[in-house]
Amino acid sequence: MPASSVDRGVEVLASEIGGKLRRSKKTIAVAESCTGGKLGDMITEVPGSSDYFLGGVISYSNDAKVNILGVDRAIIEEKGAVSDEVALMMAEGVRNRFGADIGVGITGIAGPTGATPEKPVGLVCIAVSSSDFVERDRTVFPGDRGSVKNQAAIRALEMLNELLRG
Repeated sequence: MPASSVDRGVEVLASEIGGKLRRSKKTIAVAESCTGGKLGDMITEVPGSSDYFLGGVISYSNDAKVNILGVDRAIIEEKGAVSDEVALMMAEGVRNRFGADIGVGITGIAGPTGATPEKPVGLVCIAVSSSDFVERDRTVFPGDRGSVKNQAAIRALEMLNELLRG
């Protein structure tokens, strides 16, 4: 049997989230930039995830954020693509686009390039949005590109778990 691309702890967390989504009959969609699909991969490692996972968008370019997710280009120009505001617009855009109950938006700088003094490598902005709940997180994750991407996706799962706890 081939090994999973997701470690055991993440599998347990994703499975717990899946159970909560299934029991509450809620659906989810994700919009990922710097994580490049890792969050969607972690969620879909759970058998039966098609019951609650509607889909995802890897909106790596600003044009994709604007044209697919409806992110306001003026906000990208003013705040930058890596900002709390853009993460929230991504979450709300993907939620609306897929008709999901919950949307997640992730944007950041995985490195090793792309940093500025104000926005270092490892900076990731995550938003989780539902019709009655919004949570945002802004964290600078340590490590190389792969590590930043992985930590960001796991943090998004943790935020989902917190939302579903409430």
